[in-house]
Order: sequence, then structure tokens, then C-alpha cells
Amino acid sequence: MGDLTRIAACHAAPVFLSAKATTAKAISLIQEAAGNRANLVVFPESYIPAFPIWSALRAPTENHELFKRMAVESVFVDGDEMNAIRATAKQLGVLVSIGFSEKVRYSSATLFNSNVLIGTDGEILVHHRKLIPTFYEKLTWAPGDGHGLQVADTQFGKIGILICGENTNPLARYALTAQGEQIHISSWPAVWPTRIPQSVTSALITDEAKANGSNGKAAVSSVARGANYDNVAANRTRAAAHCFEAKCFGVLCAGVLGDDSIEAAASGAGAPEVVSRALQHSSRGATMFLDTTGTLLPGFTIDSQTSTREQKDLLQEKEGILYVDVDLGDCIEGKQYHDIVGGYQRLDVFELKVDRRRRQPVSFE
Repeated sequence: MGDLTRIAACHAAPVFLSAKATTAKAISLIQEAAGNRANLVVFPESYIPAFPIWSALRAPTENHELFKRMAVESVFVDGDEMNAIRATAKQLGVLVSIGFSEKVRYSSATLFNSNVLIGTDGEILVHHRKLIPTFYEKLTWAPGDGHGLQVADTQFGKIGILICGENTNPLARYALTAQGEQIHISSWPAVWPTRIPQSVTSALITDEAKANGSNGKAAVSSVARGANYDNVAANRTRAAAHCFEAKCFGVLCAGVLGDDSIEAAASGAGAPEVVSRALQHSSRGATMFLDTTGTLLPGFTIDSQTSTREQKDLLQEKEGILYVDVDLGDCIEGKQYHDIVGGYQRLDVFELKVDRRRRQPVSFE
């Protein structure tokens, strides 16, 4: 066994739409993880200032004020909030991966779903913007570019990052695999509803039926009877596939849905009770680790008072930090069977080109 890399995945909620308060919370978590000898500290998707979950459950015409708040509280990659996190990483000598909603100086309302990997010297090693916002995320974020499809070669391993639905994209995943990725970070939101949960719609139908004096039976289409998005299964399936193909470790870091998020998303909605109940009943994301075969790798929590360890497969309902120790030497064996960027690839048959240019709205000469 070689030197171990300790990873800390922060299963945490932001202080909803408060960049300053969420940054302070992130710094506190980094300090706690570093105190427990973590080498790499990971945060969820769009941790600062929040994930725009309201777009899943409210009409766009209801969301102007929430979008304005999101735009104001989003942060610059070279702004005070990110500089504070960089300084903390440097002071403590840890790597930090954190998701944030990024604003840019050339527009008052163009936002990106971004993630940075910060080195132990406080420098930004990878600045990634999500290639394509998924589904209703397009109401908040613009498409990114290929600039962030990079693997950072650090003292604690070769680390790559994809955000949420990007882990479904085989070309994006292959681009990271082709750079020798050993630790793959995938960041996720706390919830990601694709429909109103059946438990909510059933209750609403029953309440309406009672009010109307009917028997409560209603014709429901096969689509409406379908299951809501299963965050745990959907996220683990994609991450596990990548770990198996790349022979790398997987870090799945999901957010937690705070009461302040539910209250803000429901406030001012046309049907606030529906929004509130839908969020309360939506499948929660989970934070977990996978080994180089895609198999669940149990982690552990550390009690802040007693320093006692408790083994955990995952964190889901409650906030906490999940730790794991990994041996990067474990990335070697599986490459004997399927090295899809080397001995198990036909480079004479397939060719992939990736444009890493950072896109700007105009080029002045």
C-alpha cells in the first residue's frame, strides 16, 4: 500500500442566496476537514450561493425576483468570496473543489454553473463551466465551454471534475480519462425534481375531491404515474460507469436542502403549497465514494467532539462531512483489462478533438 489520499466530501446546505454567509460556512467546513487531515475537500454543485431549484417547480413568469437575487449573489471567479476560499486552502495546505454560480463582468445577468479546483498554494488549477445546463437549469445558466475539461496533476493524485448531468456525457468523461484521471469529482444538487411527486399529487387530488364531494378518483396519465427522478440511483449509475471505465475513484458530493431554500422557493409562487410539499417529498441526493470498479466504497464520519469515527456508506438527509482514504495504486490493476485510452483503444479508428478555448462575447484587435 502506498501513501493514502484522504478525501472529505462536504454534504452541506448553503445559506440560501447569501454568498457571504455561504462562503463563511464553506471556510468553516474546510477548516474542520483540514483538522481531520483531509488532503482534498469537496463541495456540491453551485454551493455558492444556491442551486436554482425554483425553476423546476415554478413558471418562469414567477421567478424574476429570484433570478435577480441569484444574479446579485453569484460570485466572480476572482472576487472576494473565491479569494477568501483560496487563501484558506493555501493557509491549510489542502486542495478544495467547490461549485458556484459564476457571474462575469461583461454582463449583469449572464451566469455560469461553475466549479474550481484550488491547489494547496491557493492557485486555481481548474476553472470549469458546465458545458450545457440541464433541463430547467437553462433558465438560469448559460452554456459553458471546453476550457475546464482538464485534469490537475497534484501531489494527491490526478483530479478531474464534471458537474451533475455532464457525467452522462461520454465524450466529456473520455476527455478526462485520456488525461490519466485518478480521482473523479462529480457534484450534484440536493434535489432535482422532474415532476411533482406522486405523494403530493395524490394528496392534492384527495383534498380537491373532498371539497367537490367526489369519490377522489381521477384519470391520471401514464406519464403522471411515472416515478420522480431518483437522485441516488441516477447519480451513482453514471459515476460508477465512469469509475469502471476510467479505473478511477469517484467522489459524489451532493447538497442538502435547507428549510430556508424551501421557504424561499415557495414564497410568491402561484401554488406555494404545491412547491413546498413537492420539495419536501422529492428524492434527496447522496454523498458517497466509489472505488475503481464502480463499487460503493464506504466512508466514515468523525465526531467533532470525541474524534470518534463511524463508518457510513453515504450521507443523505443530514449535513456532515464524509471521509475516505484511497490508495492511488488501486487505479493500476483494472487498466490491464480495459485501458480505454491506451491498450484497449483503437486510436487508428476513433479520434476525439476537444476545443479548450475560453469563449468571450467579442474579440477586439
